[in-house]
Amino acid sequence: MNLCETLLELLIVAIAVASLLSNVLVLLCFASSAEIRAQVPGVFVLNLSMCNILAATVTMPSTVLGVARGGKPFGDFFCWTMSAVDTFLTTNAMLSMAALGIDRWVAVVFPLTYSSKMRYKKAFAMLAYAWLHSLAFSLIPVLLSWADYSPTYASCTPVHPGHAHTAHVAFTVFTAVLHSASFVLTLVVLCLAYLKVLQVARFHCKRIDVVTVQTLLLLVDIHPSVKQRCLLEQKKRRQRATKKICVFIGSFVLCFGPYVITRLAELVPSVGINRHWGIASKCLLYSKAAMDPFVYSLLRQQYRKALIGLTNRILGHDFYSSSGHSSSSDTDNDSNQQRVC
Repeated sequence: MNLCETLLELLIVAIAVASLLSNVLVLLCFASSAEIRAQVPGVFVLNLSMCNILAATVTMPSTVLGVARGGKPFGDFFCWTMSAVDTFLTTNAMLSMAALGIDRWVAVVFPLTYSSKMRYKKAFAMLAYAWLHSLAFSLIPVLLSWADYSPTYASCTPVHPGHAHTAHVAFTVFTAVLHSASFVLTLVVLCLAYLKVLQVARFHCKRIDVVTVQTLLLLVDIHPSVKQRCLLEQKKRRQRATKKICVFIGSFVLCFGPYVITRLAELVPSVGINRHWGIASKCLLYSKAAMDPFVYSLLRQQYRKALIGLTNRILGHDFYSSSGHSSSSDTDNDSNQQRVC
């Protein structure tokens, strides 16, 4: 094992640790906050976090062993199991992201009827489809003896069965359908849902901007600094939705795209995939498990509130009370400006 593979091995270990810790925090927030448990998107976040935790504790260590040994970590049965688990968790995680995108689209486009359109019954039905979808695609390679150790990715995964024409066509069709029904489907759902969310958000921001400008014109005697702050808030509000959507879609494409493109490219007989690139694309795929908690949950207000509550319980006192008192004067000074904006 050369230096490059050693660095890749250490990178996978770091990703696994980060994924495990961040996703466990999400589970702790979910368990400690009744507010989070009462929200339908929490079901999708919980399912996504469970997939990421299993990936960090099962498939990532298996890949580390594959890189270290340069072959199968253990026997054939273990490799078949790891191949099925890896495909299941990756596909299930993608579909969970698609479900979160659909939920956000319903919440923004139909805010008045969201509670009736997105109930727990529908959420569990969507998760049931995700599980059945992922289970079917994970078992097919095992049943058709396509699950084996791949030196290109240093992991147990669906591999090309051989040079026979019939087997090549069948495996090509399966690979194309798998990635079309997982990566492409999720990408289309994310783009359609979040672009519609962005369109609605910009429309609301435009209406808010009109009201704000009219208010500023009426309040001719307010301080210029207050007007400037309101204009800055307008600009930030317009940019905030765009940044969030770029993070949602961009992180998905950046992490899953290289691996999916590589898997499709290796179907061409004349294309050879470098082992280091194959493992690196697998690392990018694994890195999504470490990013998901921050993209979908931990940076949201409800989860930050739950984390503060957990910290206070562990420390046995209000850890943020002193900082809250110290900043109270600043809050009082800014309150009038916030009311105007």
